Amino acid sequence: MMANGNLLTTTADESARETAAATGPVVLELDGVAKSYGDEHVIRECSLGVREGEILTLLGPSGCGKTTTLRLIAGLEDPDAGEIRLGAESVAGNGRFVPPEERGVGVVFQEFALFPHLTARENVAFGLRDRPAAERDARVTELLELVGLGDQLEAYPDELSGGQQQRVALARSLAPEPEMLLLDEPFSNLDVDLRVEMREEVRRIIKDAGVTAVSVTHDQEEALSISDRVAVMNEGRIEQVDLPERVFQRPKSRFVAGFLGHASFLSGRVRGDHVDTALGRVLRADVGGLAEEYDGTEIDLLVRPDDVTAFPATGEETDGEVIYRRYLGPTVLYRVELDDGDVIECMHNHSDRIELGERVAVRVTADHELAWFPASQREAAVGAAETDGAAAETE
Repeated sequence: MMANGNLLTTTADESARETAAATGPVVLELDGVAKSYGDEHVIRECSLGVREGEILTLLGPSGCGKTTTLRLIAGLEDPDAGEIRLGAESVAGNGRFVPPEERGVGVVFQEFALFPHLTARENVAFGLRDRPAAERDARVTELLELVGLGDQLEAYPDELSGGQQQRVALARSLAPEPEMLLLDEPFSNLDVDLRVEMREEVRRIIKDAGVTAVSVTHDQEEALSISDRVAVMNEGRIEQVDLPERVFQRPKSRFVAGFLGHASFLSGRVRGDHVDTALGRVLRADVGGLAEEYDGTEIDLLVRPDDVTAFPATGEETDGEVIYRRYLGPTVLYRVELDDGDVIECMHNHSDRIELGERVAVRVTADHELAWFPASQREAAVGAAETDGAAAETE
């Protein structure tokens, strides 16, 4: 059993995402889906619902099964067990399999897969060959305007930037008016600066088009920024599905906590109205959902780098030693080994200067409730981390 921290405030962005995730009918449902390749179980009893108009991202390390899940939804793979439903129709499972071209699903691959000998206009029109010419031309013009390429209709792929090629690929997938759009690592082929720009642009395009989307990525920042909800996967299972803010601040497992962003675990023991830690007392009121039944038990508090502050000190005031320092421009990430063996990461302004090997005092300065996990989960979390590190790149 575990409890998780809660944000003290709800942002406008979180409210908007919650509304998007909570309204509308379920248009995609995976019910107990499983997939194996030989003796390797890639997907294990995966159940998930996606609502109309939302962007849901499958997030996890390489080898966790997220791309296989996307391929199952697209119809590029057939599940070994369970059922997949699009709208009210079963498209896979229980002896039924609807081929990809009949599912009403569009796919954007990470390679974009544009035809090099066709112009942007001709690439987008490729899937509309069965429509009257006037209708086809109007749809192509509409979509290229939507993706901001109305002036590039006659440009060939090699005349377009990476971001522009991605927009053409997106427009081509939207052209047949699919019921759902699937995006497989859509930003992985772009440079870092362009990725950030295209995340915002792709989210806008999808929302303006009014299409439901499922995306796959291993990039945490991408998933948190583009999604209405995030489904975190590990070893073929979905560990948590929730709003990006909640997955980050209220993780339901140590794996989710450790996978999303920098995570440190501060061990402590619950004693009455507080938790005793190597950094002093943390009030029970500042720990989410810590019921009286846990009095006397050992727990681990989740602290992010911005939840703690380190400063130079001497003598008995010190709590540990700086063992790592990484300059990040606006900020500096410090890693402090505490005297009890715990290792805590702290994020400071670039103007602060603490030297490697320097003794420091560390204080918990979080302005929100902290998530926590029973100490009994430590060994399982270490085993999962080792498995993730050895996972194959194929999914």
